[in-house]
Formats: sequence, C-alpha cells, structure tokens
Amino acid sequence: MPESNVFDYEDIQLIPKKCVIKSRNEADTTIQFGDRTFKLPVVPANMQTVINEKLAIELGQAGYFYVMHRFEPETRAQFIKDAHAAGTFASISVGVKDDEHVFIDQLAAENNVPEYVTIDIAHGYSDTVIDMIKYLKNKLPESFVIAGNVATPDAVTALEDAGADATKVGVGPGMACITKLKTGFGTGGWQLAAIQQCAAVAKKPIVADGGIRYNGDIAKSIAFGASMVMIGSMFAGHEEGPGEVLEMDGAKYKTYFGSASQFQKGEYRNVEGKKLFVPLRGSIYDTLREMQEDLQSAISYAGGRELHDLTKVDSVIVRNTITNGDNR
Repeated sequence: MPESNVFDYEDIQLIPKKCVIKSRNEADTTIQFGDRTFKLPVVPANMQTVINEKLAIELGQAGYFYVMHRFEPETRAQFIKDAHAAGTFASISVGVKDDEHVFIDQLAAENNVPEYVTIDIAHGYSDTVIDMIKYLKNKLPESFVIAGNVATPDAVTALEDAGADATKVGVGPGMACITKLKTGFGTGGWQLAAIQQCAAVAKKPIVADGGIRYNGDIAKSIAFGASMVMIGSMFAGHEEGPGEVLEMDGAKYKTYFGSASQFQKGEYRNVEGKKLFVPLRGSIYDTLREMQEDLQSAISYAGGRELHDLTKVDSVIVRNTITNGDNR
C-alpha cells in the first residue's frame, strides 16, 4: 500500500472553502440513517461502560441514534418492548453464536421487532457474520442490519452482498483496544484511510468505529465517507452513563474497558481490550451539544449548509502535526 494512502485523523487537515451561511447555527447536522433522521451523525459505542438501557431510551427519545450493547442478552427482548413503550425505536446488538439464532426466532415469533440490529463482532469479515446477516434479513426483514467490524473494501462488499444495510469499519483503533498489539492486525494508525477505502466501494452507509479523539475527527470521518461515527472514550464517564464513580487523589473517575477485555469477559482469554479510568464528566447532552456546535462550524468551513457538504472539501496530509503544530 503506498504511503500516501496510509493516514489517520491526526495526519489530516481539511481545507476551508468560502462560507455561504451567516451563522454556523444555520448549518444542518442531521443525518438520515435507515428510515429515521437523527440530530447528529454520532452514536455512543455499544459498550457496557458507555451505554445502558435507561440512557439508550433517553437518547432515542431526544432524537439521537444509539446501539444498546449485547452483554446482558437475557434482557434484550424486554428492552425492545420498553423502547417501543417509551415511544422510541429499538436498536440492539447480537453476536453470532447458536443461541443468538434462537433469540432471533423468538423475536420473529412474538413480532417483537427491533428497528435496528447491529451484529457486533471484532472480526466481522467472516462466514459466521455473513450467515447471521442472511438469517436476520430472512427472519426480521424490517430490521435495519448493521454488520461489522471490518477493515477492507472487499469485506464491505461481502457484507453488503449478504444483505447488510450498513457496515461498521474499524478493527482495533479504539483507545481501550489492544488488538494491534496482541495480534499485529487492525486499522490502528490508519483508521481514516480505511474509512476512505471502504467508502469508495460501499453502496450503503458506513459507520466509522473507533479512533475518535477530538470533535474535528467527526467532520473528518464524514468528509472521508462515513455516514455515522461510533465513539467510545469520548462518551464514557458521563453522569447519565453506566459505571461506578471512583475517587483517586481527590479526582472522580469512571471505568472504561473494551468489549474484548478480561473485565468484559470475566476471564483472561482471547483478551484484546484494556481497562482505563476516565475523568467523571458532566451531562452527555452537553457533550452532544458541543459536538453539534463544532460540526456546524465544520460545515461552515466546508462552504456548505448541510452535513453532506463536508464530502466536497479537499484535504492535505500533515503528518502528526495537528496537536503539536504550535510547539515546533
């Protein structure tokens, strides 16, 4: 792969165009994803330290997309009913093991249909995921199926051909992920390039998953072809989210760990994640508001009025200078 094709968020700056709006407040950050339109193209990661049932339903009611995690599998059927009773959509995660097929059969039999289903596997370019996509589309044809995670254009094409309505791109770029260190594989360090390469062949939406460190990375993800951006660490630690509050040296923290960590698995086997302590933040809605404001500014710099206008800008590669450019 030529070096010019390998880059990540910190290597890229988008180039401004003439502003055509009077105020950034005029910029439209909404995105249609499936049959619904959401306020922002961001979604908290479907991790047990980021999202829980209460927050998921509140986000849906407030007009944001969410994906509920799959780590309390016995609660998922009731969660779908609870979301619908609360007047919002249901968005759940599934794996690929045999008992998941039984669960899907149960949902179909009870006509308890979630609007969104995410097949959530670390290595999504696999026969088991392809089979699960087909099974879901057969049993729950009305559900919007997001499948992943993948890293390459051929993987995106394979999952779309199997019937996926969107693919999730990102293998190990997350802050709590150590896949690249444990296995030697992944998109850590070139996640944004992977998004660009995958989006070039995608006929359906791409979800960029992992590696987001700053709000500007959301705009870069959209510029390089993503429709939705999944974020873990920046959404962890909020007062509405899960996790116990810990106090260390007078400061308050919440724990944040990867879905493939020993803390998630309950045992040290096939571990590809680690545990971090993130500072206790305020309300997640303040974070979402700031993300919206920064994205509106980005749209104004793009010379646009709406989110899609970010895809029309040029960019330059400036290796590792985004955060240290003032210190040269």
